[in-house]
Amino acid sequence: MSHRVHLFSLRIAHALRDTLNEAPYGLTTFTKDLMAGITVGVIAIPLAMALAIAIGVAPQYGLYTAIIGGFFIPLTGGSRYSVSGPTAAFVVILYPVVQQYGIAGLLIASILAGIILVMMALLRMGRYIEYIPEPVTLGFTGGIAVVIATLQVKDFFGLTITAMPENFTGKIMVLTEALPDFSLWPLIVGLVTLTVMMLWPRLKTSIPAHLPAVVVGSLIAFTFNRQGLDVATIGSTFTFTLSDGTLGSGIPSVLPNFQWPWLRTQANEAVLVLSWQLAQDLLSAAFAIAMLGAIESLLCAVVLDGMSGKKHSANSELLGQGIGNIITPFFGGITATAAIARSAVNFKTGAKTPIAAMVHAIVVFISLVSLSSVLAYLPMASMAALLIMVAWNMSEAPKAMHLLAKAPRSEIFVFMVCFSLTVLFDMVIAITTGIVLASLLFMKQIAEMTKIQDITEHNKLVNLEVPDGWKVFKINGPLFFAAADRVFGELSQLCNKEQGVVLYLDGVSILDSGGVAALNKFIDKCGKSDTYIYLADFQFQPLKTLAKSGFRPDGVICETYSTLSAALNALPASRVK
Repeated sequence: MSHRVHLFSLRIAHALRDTLNEAPYGLTTFTKDLMAGITVGVIAIPLAMALAIAIGVAPQYGLYTAIIGGFFIPLTGGSRYSVSGPTAAFVVILYPVVQQYGIAGLLIASILAGIILVMMALLRMGRYIEYIPEPVTLGFTGGIAVVIATLQVKDFFGLTITAMPENFTGKIMVLTEALPDFSLWPLIVGLVTLTVMMLWPRLKTSIPAHLPAVVVGSLIAFTFNRQGLDVATIGSTFTFTLSDGTLGSGIPSVLPNFQWPWLRTQANEAVLVLSWQLAQDLLSAAFAIAMLGAIESLLCAVVLDGMSGKKHSANSELLGQGIGNIITPFFGGITATAAIARSAVNFKTGAKTPIAAMVHAIVVFISLVSLSSVLAYLPMASMAALLIMVAWNMSEAPKAMHLLAKAPRSEIFVFMVCFSLTVLFDMVIAITTGIVLASLLFMKQIAEMTKIQDITEHNKLVNLEVPDGWKVFKINGPLFFAAADRVFGELSQLCNKEQGVVLYLDGVSILDSGGVAALNKFIDKCGKSDTYIYLADFQFQPLKTLAKSGFRPDGVICETYSTLSAALNALPASRVK
């Protein structure tokens, strides 16, 4: 019963309540949460900045997201170990929004996505999101990885590109033209950073690879810059203006301040005028953000359930994600969702409750206030290398290659469509198409489960001698619109020259209006050929659906019976075998 409650429950702060109710929260538990939170917070700092840069906003906005969203989502959500913040999956959606509408448009889209997530939670859609098939998710993640890696080429090679086209082919052309003029020193920094990340896991230490890699890259960049060899850093690339007019470079060491999202701007951006038309223009992007956020956060929760043996509340997690994404933009934070890598580290380092994820947000907050001058030395090439590794990890290339080699053609087709649309167009089109394809693929698989079996000679089920000209068929599987036409079409062919047919329906668990229509069409066709139909042993749901539809057997061509035995006994000249 408790498992069922977790599946369908919806309450704010579900995970926090559950963990605090399991046992008294004492110093020992808090110490474990504290250590896990500090570890994840340190990991999240460079990732949050790199992801903000990737979507076209200043790095402090990534930190604001980790602080505000990283605190409120675990406070209000349904997964006890999930850590939320900016993630790589959103880069493909958010980058075009920033290019067209600036940071203000991005913040408005995030709020709209938060509202959609709350609505999804209220409609109890959490469990349905987890049913999206692997070819769709692999297509998304593979396509996103390609786009993210492409966007890093500029900083990795130290290219001078003033503006990047919105479409993928345009990006490739611009990068190809600029590549011959690459700068050697950023390339060295990027390659060293990437090499350290690839080799570090061999040491089998608990320190995540990207931390020493970024430190090494920063030291090399610092040395190069001291010698007059130009390597772009966060401090040399980004500037800010404080409320008193003070100009600065890098990251401002100030708290995330409350501001109406549509009034927040970056350099060379105009203030947006909030209007119904603007909201409509951003709605498709908001829907894509919400869907991708729901998929990623719930898949993260499922992974953590497998690691921990605990159960999350899918709908409560959607509620927490929605609340977090509504609040965060008012403080300059961009879209947030659960991050699998950071969440896994959170669990592995001993987290016991959502308080660990909230501690992670506080650690990022303290770092913003006290270490902003140090963070300014991080080289852009190292940030690019970090995101290239993130892109590789999220691509799940081994899984994708296995799918292409072993999966049925229909699944390969779905994968290729989702992958291609993500790369060549945008995530709005890709997600919409992916959901439609996922639904069609699911319906196809379910429809294929419905089978017809001739049991006329099956002695265990049919214990009476069936008279000549009669057949007994058993239908197994759901009879909904995608399967019913095919099933009754096959039955029409099988019964074409028979005097009558008994349909044993004990194996039909679901009947919808499409199934009722197909059944009526089958009965009408049998009536024209004077073929009798005995319907036997309905389950409750199909019987209820038939009653609601007004189905009434005429008692001549079509009759219904409560059991198969009753139908067989009603056959003309039936006798025991």
